[in-house]
Amino acid sequence: MQSRDALRELDKGGAFKAAYSAGSISIFDRFAPLPMLDSFESLYKYFQKKVVIETDTSTSISTLTVRAYTPQQAVAFNQRLLEMAEATVNKLNERGRQDLIRYATAEVDEARRQASAASVALAAYRNEAGVVDPEKQAAVQLQMVSKLQDELVATKMQLVQLRTYTPRNPQIEVMQTKSVALQKEIEQQLGQVAGNSRSLAGTAVRYQRLLVESSFADKQLASALASLEQARNEARRKQAYVERIVSPNTPDAPLEPRRWRGILATFVASLLAYGIVKMLLASLFEHRD
Repeated sequence: MQSRDALRELDKGGAFKAAYSAGSISIFDRFAPLPMLDSFESLYKYFQKKVVIETDTSTSISTLTVRAYTPQQAVAFNQRLLEMAEATVNKLNERGRQDLIRYATAEVDEARRQASAASVALAAYRNEAGVVDPEKQAAVQLQMVSKLQDELVATKMQLVQLRTYTPRNPQIEVMQTKSVALQKEIEQQLGQVAGNSRSLAGTAVRYQRLLVESSFADKQLASALASLEQARNEARRKQAYVERIVSPNTPDAPLEPRRWRGILATFVASLLAYGIVKMLLASLFEHRD
């Protein structure tokens, strides 16, 4: 309210300058009584003398006082300064809300991009490796191997019994072939679970890393969305206001200039000056004598 911008706003069309440079104002009080003093910087210095803001730090209440030569002008300028202050605070509020939401929205967009990239990478690796979940698939493979091992043990036991009790039984060759086939199947199934880079154990390492990245990106996205909602709620709650405790008052009697005080002060100063001059003259006359 005491800035140069405020003065420019008040002086649109020369309103402020005209109010304080009228011919009815005393030459000692008016603005720019001489043409050489008519500049914006001089007007700004004059403006600072007429517009005063006092702030009580204990109550955080500010008092705006505008001095003018008519009550209507004082109220009008005071009212306009308050409106400008309210507009500035509202603009700061709106900018704060927009910045708060814009930053949160940018974080959500970035989190969405990372979550999408992680999901695409995980899906691409599943298609490349030909597995959906290596750990679950490995568990299924191990269950199959366990069943095959049980069947292999049973076949070997039958084969031992046949060799013991009926060495010439034609089933011995069949059981031997079955045992060899079961052993190969077990080795093949174990090879799919572990043993090379294409095995489920080999693919599980990269799969777990991609799964962790995807899960972390999803959590970041959820956190960013929560932060965006919180930012929106905070933007609605955090407001600053210029609350008019007392509206500008129109004085019904002038407070200034204090004529009697000025007359008395001038009279006393004149007496003092007269006394000093008289004493000096008396001293000079004494030295001349």
